[in-house]
Amino acid sequence: MDICLSEATTLPAAFAEDVEACAGGGFPALEVWLTKLEQHLETHSVEQTRRLLADRGVRLAAAAYQGGLLLSQGQQRKAHFADFRRRLELCQGFGIGTLLVVADFERAVDPTALDRAVVSLAQAGQWAAGFGVRLALEFRGANTFCASLDTAVRLVAACGEPNVGVCLDVFHCFTGPSKEADLDLLTPANLFWVQACDLVGVPRELATDADRILPGDGDLPLTDLLGRLRRRGYDGMVSLELMNPTLWRAKASQVAELGAAALRRVLPA
Repeated sequence: MDICLSEATTLPAAFAEDVEACAGGGFPALEVWLTKLEQHLETHSVEQTRRLLADRGVRLAAAAYQGGLLLSQGQQRKAHFADFRRRLELCQGFGIGTLLVVADFERAVDPTALDRAVVSLAQAGQWAAGFGVRLALEFRGANTFCASLDTAVRLVAACGEPNVGVCLDVFHCFTGPSKEADLDLLTPANLFWVQACDLVGVPRELATDADRILPGDGDLPLTDLLGRLRRRGYDGMVSLELMNPTLWRAKASQVAELGAAALRRVLPA
C-alpha cells in the first residue's frame, strides 16, 4: 500500500498548490478533484500541467467524482453521460486510472429504479473501459440506498463489468449501516480504491464530513482495518480524505505534511 492525497482535503487550494503540497508533504500521488483540474485547465495547457506534475514527481492516481449516472433519465441522463465522456477523455489524457462514481441514491428506490441503476452502471463501465479507466463505486452512509459496503459490492457484481469495483471510504463504512463482516466481501478484483480518515468525540450516527480528522488522532481501528484489507490482497492506494473546514483554513502544504505523516503511522507494517 502507498499513500495518496485527496484534493477534498485541501479543497480551497488551487490545483497547482495541491501538486506542490503533495510533493512537499511526501505524497507520491494525488486523488484529483475534477472541478479543480478543469478550472486549472482554463488558464493552463495540458502540456504545462503534465510538466508541472512531472517536475514535482506527482502522478494523478484517481479522480473524484462523477455523479448522476445511475438513476437519471431522458435529457438529464444524456447530459450526465456527455459530461462523463468528457471526463473520461480527461482521465485518459492524464493517465488517471480510476474514476470515483457516486451512488446517487438519495431517495427511496423501487425494483425498477434498481434495475435501471445496474444497467446504467454496466454501460458506464463499458464506456470507461474504452478509455482504459476503472470505475470505483462509492457508497455513502446517509443514503437511502447503497449506504453500505455490502450493497455496493452487490451492485458491482450485478453489473458484471470487470473494470467496475468499489471505493471503500472508511468514514462511510463506520458511520453507515455497513457491518464488519462486509469486509469479507472485498477481493483484489472488486476493491479499487480506499479513502481514510478518523473520528473522535462524536456519535457515529451524528458524524458529518466536517468531523473527519487526521488518521491516528481518533477512535477508528484504522491499522486493523487496513491490515485486514492487505491480507485480503489489496495493495493499492490509501487516500487521505478530510473534508474538514478547520483544515481548509490551513495552508495546503501544512495539511499535506501532517497528513502524510499521520497516514503512514496507521498503515500496517
